[in-house]
Amino acid sequence: MKISEKLKSGEFSISFEFFPPKTPEGEEQLFNTIRNLERLNPTFVSVTYGAGGSTRDRTRKIVLRIHNETNLTVMAHLTCVSHTREELLDILRDYKENGIENILALRGDIPQDKDLRASHDIFCKYAVDLVKLIRNEFGDHFSLGVASYPEGHPESPNLEWEVKYFKLKVEAGADFSITQMFFDNSYYYRFVEICERAGIGVPIIPGIMPITNFKQIKKFASMCGATIPQRLVSKMETVADNREEVEKLGVEFAIRQCEDLISNGVTGLHFYTLNKSKATLEIYESIKGLLKQS
Repeated sequence: MKISEKLKSGEFSISFEFFPPKTPEGEEQLFNTIRNLERLNPTFVSVTYGAGGSTRDRTRKIVLRIHNETNLTVMAHLTCVSHTREELLDILRDYKENGIENILALRGDIPQDKDLRASHDIFCKYAVDLVKLIRNEFGDHFSLGVASYPEGHPESPNLEWEVKYFKLKVEAGADFSITQMFFDNSYYYRFVEICERAGIGVPIIPGIMPITNFKQIKKFASMCGATIPQRLVSKMETVADNREEVEKLGVEFAIRQCEDLISNGVTGLHFYTLNKSKATLEIYESIKGLLKQS
């Protein structure tokens, strides 16, 4: 089923993101996670796509396995800057033939030897180009999601610039957006307000990253420009060498973050699981009562 249709149902949306493992052991661990989370009846799940198409085959394998072996609605991530037009169409035709109806259209990381402004051999230089390609070639077959950045993409000079290009993706045919992870809800509220003033009316689903490994998440945050509140950093640094305490603090923080978002009217939450279910399940158990009331 198309995610865009499910989001119109009025029910609160819960969704999970996974990445394609490198080993058979990792794949089985992932599917143990999927089985644990499937019982929550999520609105959808998604599978990431590696930089430069490095996980193309593994992404496809996991997407199709979820589609064929579970009752979950699955969305395939697809990045465009390292693919030719025909490569992109081949990937999309294959997904269509296999019954996949949902794509998260992304630009992807720019290869180090490329300059987007000067490159003539890159067919899709930005996510909006991929959205246009999919709509032009496949019409409404796919429900299309795109990324959005409450604190601005690292390459954006300001938030107004960010919203301008987000709007172009929506006008090109994007149905909804999932945000980059954030830890300070005020950035999300400000971003949504600016988007509303700009006439952007698609769902903007907040992306939640439970902190279970502080060093890892701190690195992720620095790469994508997400601000970790200093009060949380200070707490985390005092227990950085204690994995259980880090996870406890991270889950508690994510619970408070989700509670605040729900109380302020969000209609969905997207969890970056890192292929693990424990933290996400704990958060869900704490907030599920609020979901019934929303």
